[in-house]
Amino acid sequence: MAARRLDAPALRDWAHTAVGGLVIHAEEINRLNVFPVADADTGTNMLFTMRSALQEANHPAHRADDDVEQVAAELARGALHGARGNSGVILSQILRALADVTASAAADTEGRLADIGAVLFGAALRHAVGLVVTTMGETVQGTIVSVLQAAAGAVERSAAGGDDLATAVLAAAHAAVTALDKTPEQLGVLADAGVVDAGGRGLLVLLDALAATLTGHAPGRPEYVPHPAGADHKANTGDGPPPQFEVMYILSGCEAERLEALRQRLEALGESVAIAGDCADGHSVHVHANDAGAAVEVALSYGTPSRIQITALGAGAARRRWTRGRAVLAVVDGDGAEQLFSAEGAHVLRPGPGSPAPPEISAKELLQAVIDTGAGQIMVLPNGYVAVEELVAGCTAASGWGIDVVPVPTGSMVQGLAALAVHEPDRPAVDDGYTMARAAGGTRHASVRVATEQALTFAGPCEPGDGLGVAGDEVLVVRRDVGATARRLLDLLLAAGGELVTVLLGEGVDQHVGANLEAHVRRHHLGAELVTYRTGHRGDALLIGVE
Repeated sequence: MAARRLDAPALRDWAHTAVGGLVIHAEEINRLNVFPVADADTGTNMLFTMRSALQEANHPAHRADDDVEQVAAELARGALHGARGNSGVILSQILRALADVTASAAADTEGRLADIGAVLFGAALRHAVGLVVTTMGETVQGTIVSVLQAAAGAVERSAAGGDDLATAVLAAAHAAVTALDKTPEQLGVLADAGVVDAGGRGLLVLLDALAATLTGHAPGRPEYVPHPAGADHKANTGDGPPPQFEVMYILSGCEAERLEALRQRLEALGESVAIAGDCADGHSVHVHANDAGAAVEVALSYGTPSRIQITALGAGAARRRWTRGRAVLAVVDGDGAEQLFSAEGAHVLRPGPGSPAPPEISAKELLQAVIDTGAGQIMVLPNGYVAVEELVAGCTAASGWGIDVVPVPTGSMVQGLAALAVHEPDRPAVDDGYTMARAAGGTRHASVRVATEQALTFAGPCEPGDGLGVAGDEVLVVRRDVGATARRLLDLLLAAGGELVTVLLGEGVDQHVGANLEAHVRRHHLGAELVTYRTGHRGDALLIGVE
């Protein structure tokens, strides 16, 4: 039977066959995964990336496309946007190389490209080598790069001899097997673990899938299994502990000339840095780092990050049976605040020694606190002490540990108390989260702080030592001291109604301030009740909530 041409339908069929092959071999590839991090997910990451590529090509808006360069571009775009892990980024670059070469060939012919032949396929694999090296920032022998180089060379030699694509692909698969078997000789960590390179094994699956698409027969392969050199082998042979998080996102709006600066910033934060893609579709960014929040935050200086994925490295091995059903984790400041929230049944996360005032909680601290609760479901009350990027990073990373995290939008501890008051652990998580968020949103909150310098505010000029009444981002009240400011601020807040006023007294605030506010509310706001708690928080002198 004659071999099939690699036209647009065949390219889609190859992607479908490749996904099926990766489904079958994902666990085998995962067991081989010891480099660069032994996180047993290379097969899974390549599967999800290839599946994303296929979904893009099969999208109803594209299903009728019958130009091979268009389908190749759709596969590349889908892989870039859905890339998972180092191996997924590399796979996206292999598909991008195929798209680049077919687009260039179509432009050269000034017409429609009917199919991909052996010469074009060889050029695509050679281009892929260059893209992968550029993406990873270096060439490491004994990895997928070595297998890809061998496959590219085999196709180029076969094409030069006049062979058709099917013959060239079979030659590439044979060369890939030979190169794969040599990877332990080139990379010590593979030899110690008794494995071949996991990414290279995944590439072989893709080549075999293409051979099956073109010829109708898939080459038979033995299963690659680990043969460790010693029972006491440890996959991490570096000088220190491996990074804790894998961080990935799509970065748009970053100019090409700034990518090297971004790479250097990321390399200072961690390792396994990969930046792939082009300015049109955005760049896929990957890094292993201890500070996941910082790895996301650095992107803000270069463009706009989206589709942020953060996974705890080694999370598959670290997953455990969570002993509690659902818990609340509240981020607070002050001894009194800890006692107050703990008495209501919440787990409490406080900033460590030497933290700024007001405190700033990192994604790493948040993740550790979530894990320490021992619960499978966590309602998080950030209370204004966790930046958005850190909150997203910490909650996303927790999912890698098998924990469902629901962040409740509380901008202050007074909103956190309102949310905690309606928490019911026996209610479905969606209902519980909605009810808590609704209670928080229904609590108007403001604060009183002491001016530290002369300034002109929305409410007029202020001098050092004056009290500033703040709601949202605006200064609404300026008075001579904290007490007078709080009384005027309460008048403004209660003008819109309210039944319960909660006042949290910060560090160093005289107890008489609270007593005077209670008397003021009894005298001027009939029907409203005021309660005060000494939380001892830093920063704002008073935190005020009105329900």
